[in-house]
Amino acid sequence: MPVKTPAPGDLEPIERASRDELQALQLQRLRWSLQHAYDNVPHYRQSFEAAGVHPADLKTLADLAKFPFTTKKDLRDNYPFGMFAVPREQVSRIHASSGTTGKPTVVGYTAGDIDTWANLVARSLRAAGTRAGDMVHIAYGYGLFTGGLGAHYGAERLGCTVIPMSGGQTEKQVQLIQDFKPSVIMVTPSYMQVIIEEFARQGLDAAASSLKVGVFGAEPWTEAMRREIEVKAGLDAVDIYGLSEVMGPGVACECIESKDGPVIWEDYFYPETIDPETGAVLPDGSEGELVFTSLAKEALPIIRYRTRDLTRLLPPTSRSMRRMGKIVGRSDDMLIIRGVNMFPTQIEELVLQEELLSGQYQIVVSRDGLLDAVEVRCELQPGTAGMDPSAVAAIAKSLQHRIKTLVGVSTRVSVGAPESIERTLVGKARRVIDQRPR
Repeated sequence: MPVKTPAPGDLEPIERASRDELQALQLQRLRWSLQHAYDNVPHYRQSFEAAGVHPADLKTLADLAKFPFTTKKDLRDNYPFGMFAVPREQVSRIHASSGTTGKPTVVGYTAGDIDTWANLVARSLRAAGTRAGDMVHIAYGYGLFTGGLGAHYGAERLGCTVIPMSGGQTEKQVQLIQDFKPSVIMVTPSYMQVIIEEFARQGLDAAASSLKVGVFGAEPWTEAMRREIEVKAGLDAVDIYGLSEVMGPGVACECIESKDGPVIWEDYFYPETIDPETGAVLPDGSEGELVFTSLAKEALPIIRYRTRDLTRLLPPTSRSMRRMGKIVGRSDDMLIIRGVNMFPTQIEELVLQEELLSGQYQIVVSRDGLLDAVEVRCELQPGTAGMDPSAVAAIAKSLQHRIKTLVGVSTRVSVGAPESIERTLVGKARRVIDQRPR
């Protein structure tokens, strides 16, 4: 597939800046952000004072480690608008998480924040191979979720033609792709799998569609899923990263010419990785929990926000800024099964290596007496209905053995008929069903 490698003149100067230039800008903006938070958000004033630090104590970038972390609990404890650093009347837009495990986390944007956000999503899309005039099909959900509108404003800022489809209505998704012929799709990777299945259900070849680039985010996904989507959909699959507490989509994005991990836009977000247990800052290249500090946000400055995403900071390649490795999981998504740490992405890798299985799966955790029991539910590829039961049993036994050998967890594997696993039609796939008593 042809790759749109940008000419040097297409890049912003900061994307080609030296490390010294970038760090000088980061230090300047970090001082402003700390002072802005301290002056205008009671929570930050109190937490800084409790930790014995003041914005003036930041002399170097390394001094950021002296400042306290922000967690999702802090945002929920200050629900709804207690973390805003500007009067509510200056907030142009509000987004929020789903709040499925408690109060939603509320985030706000000034007009300036939305302008910055649009610029960074446009930068991300350009890195992903999108150009002005391209047609972009957006199948992220619109509404309080930041994905749809964040992608929308960025695509328009880049000069693209936007199809604001949102999630769901999978048959119509395929119809519009066939009729309008967009070259770019923005969607969660798990829902892209569903769209590919709908192409096949209609007797169409997804790889023959007009789509050339898929910009996928909002959930962890593996290299195995990238390969599967690229083959089945005939496009370049590029990883975009973001989270609402930090901004939304566009905090980082892969470059299509390298596809070697999302480039963090370090001129607006300062990244750290920490030991999830101790909070100690780790050197680049070490796997740890990703932490972000905003450098220019007005409505909701975020200081050392613990994302719970586990990854590594990697050296620059296609741009002057550091990259993040594939997210191996979230520290709060990690399952501890009989003393063994397990992430859903580890199971995904193994499921996708079985040619006769689709990429859909679920992990069901229950309690068997005093011990945890794990069932991995997966399904056959379309067109395999009626397969000999002994062959299906052999697939299950093979996957069970590989999970035990490579992950270290004993499981029961069940292989269902095609399309027997619950699909996601709007948001993120539900990969784990934890039935253990709390």
